[in-house]
Formats: sequence, structure tokens, C-alpha cells
Amino acid sequence: MRINNITMLKIISTQQVRLGMFIHALKGAWIDHPFWRKSFVLTDTETLSLLLASNIKELIIDTSKGLDVEDLSTSEHTDKLKAIVDSPITVRSQDVTVVRVAPNLENPPKIARIAASEERDRASKILLASKAAVTSMFDEVRMGKAVDANNVLPLVNEITSSISRNESALISLVRLKNRDEYTYMHSVAVCALMISLAKELGLNEEEVRLSGMAGLLHDIGKMAVNPDILNKPGALTDSEFDLVRMHPEKGYEILKQGKNISEMALDVCLHHHEKIDGSGYPKKLQGNQISLYAKMGAVCDVYDAITSNRPYKAGWEPALSLHRMAQWSNHFDDVVFKAFVKSVGIYPIGAMVQLKSGRLGVVIDQSPQSLLMPIVRVFFSTRTKTRIAMEDIDLSKPHCDDKIIKNEDPRTWGIENVNEIWSQ
Repeated sequence: MRINNITMLKIISTQQVRLGMFIHALKGAWIDHPFWRKSFVLTDTETLSLLLASNIKELIIDTSKGLDVEDLSTSEHTDKLKAIVDSPITVRSQDVTVVRVAPNLENPPKIARIAASEERDRASKILLASKAAVTSMFDEVRMGKAVDANNVLPLVNEITSSISRNESALISLVRLKNRDEYTYMHSVAVCALMISLAKELGLNEEEVRLSGMAGLLHDIGKMAVNPDILNKPGALTDSEFDLVRMHPEKGYEILKQGKNISEMALDVCLHHHEKIDGSGYPKKLQGNQISLYAKMGAVCDVYDAITSNRPYKAGWEPALSLHRMAQWSNHFDDVVFKAFVKSVGIYPIGAMVQLKSGRLGVVIDQSPQSLLMPIVRVFFSTRTKTRIAMEDIDLSKPHCDDKIIKNEDPRTWGIENVNEIWSQ
């Protein structure tokens, strides 16, 4: 898109910002600022303070929609903006751009896989920014504002890039969300899981992106449910549960009023609680009546829910969760569930296992060679029942003669710091 009225756009220093300006775009990486919207009118001092405290050094204002900077050198900044407009720019969603060139979806650039430990720091920053973005979006929904899916594309694309670099790093970190932030970070987790699953199913780049967006928006109907019910520490009453069960339909209506909402997002929002045997809700669909994408949403939603700490229960260990989900034969589509297991790993990051050598270890990364032979950090001897020096072992290496013999529940051995072991 070419900006016709180029003099209406100005690049200014963040320190020149004042209330009443229309922020057209923020220059810099998306994860460096706390705002999920690409453009907005600056109307309150709280938002202004957040902007001034962020790492954003420059931004673009639209003087046709808001206030100007009185002492701004028009010629200086117009020249800078013109240089941007006249240069073709390949879009990465975290970049602030004026010219947008569509990416080649048929032949996307290959992203080299890196170790989970290398990706973890970047993934942590993405999750921190994601929390702020989703919280802002959901709060605006509570106030009756319409959702524009294009505003959260940067978030979805950042998560997609992270998963392309390492399929498990971000997904394992988002599982560490605390009870108080579950409602918001659950949506981020399902977004990431949907992207990973879509890649495993061989969907094209556009479908992968839309799957992530659908995951991000799937639970937006919970904004129509009383927060006291969502965060209740004890069991819900029948009437409270009935209110919660309305969130797919409430979410569908919210998204129908939004902008740039895909049919996939609407479908997943409405049907992610359907089950293959027809016992789900709200429509009691069964088998092939449920779309592929809704089947994907069902698996991702349940996995994150049961592995997360909730106000009323502690999360299950990830490998144990997969084992239990596999037993719910009438709940999930078989093909989708198998692909899901491959996408997160038979032994997901954070799973505690016992090795043939008698040592306990925690999975710290997947091995590209085999789902059955991940990279494990050993730390405990079952024979002496004592801690041992930590050591990382790639079970897929030809010289390694150790192997996993079973999953373990950390509580059985009194291990309380499993997450600290694998995430350090």
C-alpha cells in the first residue's frame, strides 16, 4: 500500500509525543512495546506513560487524525518517511512499515531449528509482550469494543517464528503461567499449540497463521462471564457451570461483530468444546460434523487446561497428560491427536522420566532424530535417593546406551523444583 498523503505522516521521537496524537505506527520490534494495537489515538496519561517507559525510540503519527508536534521539522522527517515509502519492504509483522509487500506463502523462507535453550530468552520476551497484548484486547472486549484480528497479527507471527526456530521452547514456557493469569495466557498457549499442530499436519502457511489466530481468539467468549466465576477456587455450582458453558456462543457473537475475523476463527470459537462422540457442546456435533480446525482446537484447549495450574487444581505433568488424553477415545479425532502428540513430543519439555540407569531426568528438548529419545537433564539417583550432579544427555546419540523406561510423577519422589531444573 502506498501512502498518498505523505505529508500527513511524520516520524517523531517518542519524547515528542503528547495526548491527542494519532499513533499511526510504532517503530521497532513488536516485543519492545506493551501495545497490541498497531494504530490508535493517544487519549490517556497511563498509555502515554507506558509509551515513554518502553524501548520504542521513534514512532509515526498521522496529523490528519490527531495533533501535530509544533516544533517538528517537517522537511527533515518527511524526507525520512519518503525514503521508507519509496523502498520496497518485505514485511515482518514486528517491523513498523509503510509499504507492505505480501510474503511468498508458497515458498516461505526456511528458518533453521535451534536448541530450546537458545530460543528460551526470545520466547520469554514474546510471552511477556503477549500477556500485555491479550490482556489489553480482552479488557477492551469487556468494555464492548469490537475485535480487529489484524491488530493481533504481530503476536501470531512472532509466536509462529518462535515455533519455527524451536517447536517446544515457547510452548513449554507458557505452561508455567500462574493461576491468576490463566484466562489470558491460556489463549496464547492455545495459539502456539495450534500453530505447532498445523505445521505437523502439513497445512500451508496461510492456514498455519489462521490456526494461530483461531487459537488466540477461541476463548474470547469468557470475557462475557463473571471473572469471579472464572477464577473461583472451588467447584462450580450447576448454574455457574451453565454460564461458563455459554462462552463458545458468546464468543462467536463477539467475533461476528469484529473486523477481519476468519471463518476458521469463528468455527474454532464456537466448536472447540465439541467431542467426536457427540457429547460436547454447544451443538453436540459428532465425527465429521466437526471441522478439522475445531478438532485441532479441542485437543490444544484440553492439553493446556490440564497441564496448567488453575485456581482449583494443580496442573498435571505433561507426559502423563498425553497418556490420559489418549485414553479418552471418544473425545478427540484420532488423526489429529496423533499429530498433536508428534508436535509436542511423546515426552514434552518438562516431563520427568526414569532412565534405565536408575537416574531421574527432566526433558529439556526434543531430538530431531526420534520422539522416543529426547534430550534429558538427569539430576537424581533412584538407587541412593539423593540428588546428583546435573548432566544433559541426548538419548538419540549413537554412543548413548541409556533410555527412558517410564514417566515419573515428581510428587512421588518429593521433587518440587522440576520447572527450575529444565528452564535454567
